[in-house]
Amino acid sequence: MRLTLRQMEVLVEIAHSRSATAAGDTLSMSQSAVSAALAELEAQLGERVFDRVGKRLVLNDSGRLLLPRAMAILDQTRGIEALFSAGAAALRIGASSTVGNAILPGIMAEFCREFPAAQFCLRVGNTQAIAEAVAQFEVDLGLVEGACHRDDLAIQPWLRDALVVVCAPDSPLAGREVSLDELRTARWLLREPGSGTRETVETLLLEHLHGFERAMVLGSSEAIRGAAIAGLGLTCIPRRLVRDALDHGHLVTVRSPLPPMHRTLYIVHHQKKTFSQPLQRFLQFCQNWQDDSFVSSAG
Repeated sequence: MRLTLRQMEVLVEIAHSRSATAAGDTLSMSQSAVSAALAELEAQLGERVFDRVGKRLVLNDSGRLLLPRAMAILDQTRGIEALFSAGAAALRIGASSTVGNAILPGIMAEFCREFPAAQFCLRVGNTQAIAEAVAQFEVDLGLVEGACHRDDLAIQPWLRDALVVVCAPDSPLAGREVSLDELRTARWLLREPGSGTRETVETLLLEHLHGFERAMVLGSSEAIRGAAIAGLGLTCIPRRLVRDALDHGHLVTVRSPLPPMHRTLYIVHHQKKTFSQPLQRFLQFCQNWQDDSFVSSAG
C-alpha cells in the first residue's frame, strides 16, 4: 500500500467541499489531478470512499471511517513542519565528567535561550566510553577531556583547562613547599583507566614523579573531590571543579616544584556524521564558549 499525504489532502478537501473542482482550487491542483489522486486512493484501498451524486461527491461509510484518520495524519504532518520551522532540536550529546558536570550546563542553557524548543539527551562517562558512543552513532557529538585515538573519529582541540594539585587543609602537605619525593610517596586520588583526566595526570606528573607509590582509584571527579576534602589524599584535578572548595578553605593548593599544568579538551564526532542545522549551531556555541579565566581557546 502506497498511500500519500497528497491523497489524504484530496480526501479531506473533497469531503469539505463535495467537489473535485473546489478541492483543486484549494490545493492548487487541476481537477484531473484531483480526480486521479482520488482514483488512486480508492484503488489502493479497494473501496470507494465517496458516493457520486450528480456532480457532487459525498462521503460514504468507508469515507467517514477514513476521514478522521486522514485529518489526524495531516495535523501531525503540520506539527512536524511547525516543529522544524520553530528551530526545535533533539540532540544527543556525550561528555566526559568535567565537561558534563561543569561546562556543558552553561552551554546548554545559552543554546536553549536561542532554541527554546530544544531537547537534550546528555550521556556522561569517561573519554573512552564517550568515544565509543560517538563511533557507534549513539551520540551526535562528544566533548571529552582526552584525545581519542580512532581513525573513524574527527577530533578537534577545543578548550584549555587549568589543573591544580590540592589536598585537605589539615594535610601534612598543606601550607608549605612540598618536595617531589614527598609527592611521589603521598597517596594519590586518581580516576580509572580510560578517563581523560587519568591520562592527562599521568602524562603531566609521571615525567616528574616517575610513578605513584600509593594510589586510590575513584570512578568520578566528584568522588575524588570529596575524598580529597575528607583528607584521603591529594589529587591533580581541574581547577574549575574545586574552585568553590578552595574559596571556602575546604581544600588548599599544594606548593611544589611542579610547573603550571594545563590540559586540552576536545570536540569529537564521527567522520561520516551528517550535521543538522541545530547540531551545527550547537557546535558553534561550543566552539565560541568561554566562561571564566581558567579556560581559553585551544585553537
